[in-house]
Amino acid sequence: MDGRPTFCSRCATELADRPQGASRRSVPTCPSCGTVHWLDPKLAAGCLVVRDGRVLLVQRAIEPGHGRWVFPGGHVDRGETVEEAALRETREECGALAEIEELLGLFSYPGRPVVVAAFRARLIPGSPEPFAADETLQVGWFDADGVERLPLAFRSTADALSRLFGRRFPPPC
Repeated sequence: MDGRPTFCSRCATELADRPQGASRRSVPTCPSCGTVHWLDPKLAAGCLVVRDGRVLLVQRAIEPGHGRWVFPGGHVDRGETVEEAALRETREECGALAEIEELLGLFSYPGRPVVVAAFRARLIPGSPEPFAADETLQVGWFDADGVERLPLAFRSTADALSRLFGRRFPPPC
């Protein structure tokens, strides 16, 4: 299943793909009531927390990417800002209390339904040391050479780390 709706959310009629908008892109549309079910991307956000030239990464305990390394992050909940989501996910995944310094970039890829907002951040002074939480196997602080040896989970992870360190890290296979 690709996440496309099958039935209309208004009248429960089975949807049909119909060209919509200036691009004439095929979109699930209700043949009965005309409701267009736009296939909007999902937004995710995370923090690349930096301390003494090293970045905080977490090893995933869940799929996708179980056992691979990422910066802490996850989906933005309805009603919260992208920045709030990045800080919440960082706190949930590794207990890190951080402050955002700047937006490193937005990362999106053809055929992928998620847009990732990556922020450079720093630990709040006096906050506890990050730890492995429920969705995390372990945490670590890595310089660019250390990152190079890690199996990274996502292309957005490699691209955000490349922007942070100013050197290219290959995307995962």
